[in-house]
Amino acid sequence: MKTSLLLLFVVFTAVGLPGCEQKMADAKDVAADRWVGRWNGPEGTWLEIQRAGGNYDITIRDLDRARTFAGTASGERLVFQRDGTQESLKASNGDETGMKWLAGKTDCLTLKPGEGYCRD
Repeated sequence: MKTSLLLLFVVFTAVGLPGCEQKMADAKDVAADRWVGRWNGPEGTWLEIQRAGGNYDITIRDLDRARTFAGTASGERLVFQRDGTQESLKASNGDETGMKWLAGKTDCLTLKPGEGYCRD
């Protein structure tokens, strides 16, 4: 009996439990999945995140126009390329965005100081 259990343990350890790899891959997307939807910035700007297969479409509306970027989940961040620079969205609060218009808000995403979006 002990030999059989040991053998099963060795086999599952060597080949992995069915579905474990997928669950691990899905777990890293959990933070970004919570961010799907629209986030508001100051003066009519906004950011919208949509699930696109295994990745994300990130649309950013600034004062001039809306542009969409392909993003991927990376830990507790959502990363994408914008104008040749790797950008990274992370959860924050309004104070952490560095924007006085968002101060005091609690459910926000920050790209970099001075560029953030919150849910009202």
